[in-house]
Amino acid sequence: MADNRDLRINGQIRVREVRLIDDEGNAGGILSTQEAFNIARERQLDLVEVAPQAKPPVCKILDYGKYCFDLEKKQRESKKKQKQSKLKEISS
Repeated sequence: MADNRDLRINGQIRVREVRLIDDEGNAGGILSTQEAFNIARERQLDLVEVAPQAKPPVCKILDYGKYCFDLEKKQRESKKKQKQSKLKEISS
């Protein structure tokens, strides 16, 4: 999973076209970045590039603050479930 600091949002996206996924999870097709940004702005949400390596890059319309919070929450939960093992040293 990409680190949320590596994600480009709104004006940071510098490609000509993006594959859009709207806030309900429906595919919006391939649009120009400006059109996708305008749709996100109309819905008062953010345009986030979730798969920059794809051709064209995949962008999703979502609330970026809530997305970051959910990512951190998942990471904290996975840390809780990890088993810590201690190695005891025997001195002679």
